[in-house]
Amino acid sequence: MQADGEFDLIARYFKRSPPDRMLGVGDDCALMPLSAGCELAVSTDMLVEGRHFLPGADPGALGHKALAVNLSDLAAMGARPLACTLALCLPAVDHAWLAAFSEGFHALARDTHCPLVGGDTTRGDRVVLSVTVLGEVRRSHALRRDAARVGDDVWVSGTLGAADLALRLVLGQLPADPERLRATQSALDRPTPRLKLGRYLAGVAHAAIDISDGLLQDFGHIVQASHCGADLWLDALPAHPALAGLDESLRREALLAGGDAYELCFTARPLWREQIEVLGRQLGVPVTRVGTLVRGQGVRVLDGSGQVVPVTRRGFDHFTDPCGDRA
Repeated sequence: MQADGEFDLIARYFKRSPPDRMLGVGDDCALMPLSAGCELAVSTDMLVEGRHFLPGADPGALGHKALAVNLSDLAAMGARPLACTLALCLPAVDHAWLAAFSEGFHALARDTHCPLVGGDTTRGDRVVLSVTVLGEVRRSHALRRDAARVGDDVWVSGTLGAADLALRLVLGQLPADPERLRATQSALDRPTPRLKLGRYLAGVAHAAIDISDGLLQDFGHIVQASHCGADLWLDALPAHPALAGLDESLRREALLAGGDAYELCFTARPLWREQIEVLGRQLGVPVTRVGTLVRGQGVRVLDGSGQVVPVTRRGFDHFTDPCGDRA
């Protein structure tokens, strides 16, 4: 008979041997060394069933995503992952669910050299996941939100809109389209944190942020923290191919306000344009120049003729948006 106590579950599904010189799961605290000349980078994200993911979500994909969204924060700071912790709330013990979830989680942890070194488990009325990641970044090289400068180029990695489109299809907000869903579902379920790009940008870019709640909303944090304004060029935004042929207003909203992209939006001096493009090619990550920082406040979206594009939605709000608008 399988034991279902808290410590049995931790030992069975989440305890792994830590790397050398590190104390992991099984003690009161994890211990790990920092490289000389580096600072500690820490980020925590919570995923709540019904708010951030749908009931019945694939547990393997959920395990991947729970860690990926946190690693994306390290990427946005230019940090290298060191380790992570996981707090897990479950309504009941489901061994098949736990096996799939832990495999998805540990697979990404292995691939990104970010071992699980601690956490907690408890029972509650829904699934709640809270992951904390720890990383290191060279002192004074962190890509802070308040470091952007007037005259900087604005860049975006990868493409935008795929996860937003997949979510709308899953929720039935659009007519069924199996081909578009096949092309976009992995972006929603298994995002790729841009860790290598972030680390190479440290010391090159001025500021960066990962796009989790929508380009306009997230990039707006950089503009606000750096006390400047920005012009974004709508026609330059890198749209995922699956957005082709959509209604223009829907396509625009997916690009500007669609969440769960987990791409990097960053700023850098024009002097670095060629080097950034070369870096993107070397890493196999498309990078696109999509705007510029200007004097003033706020973010304007401009069309091909330089006219301001009206925007009604800027991104996802975890308190005011109705449940199910974002997974």
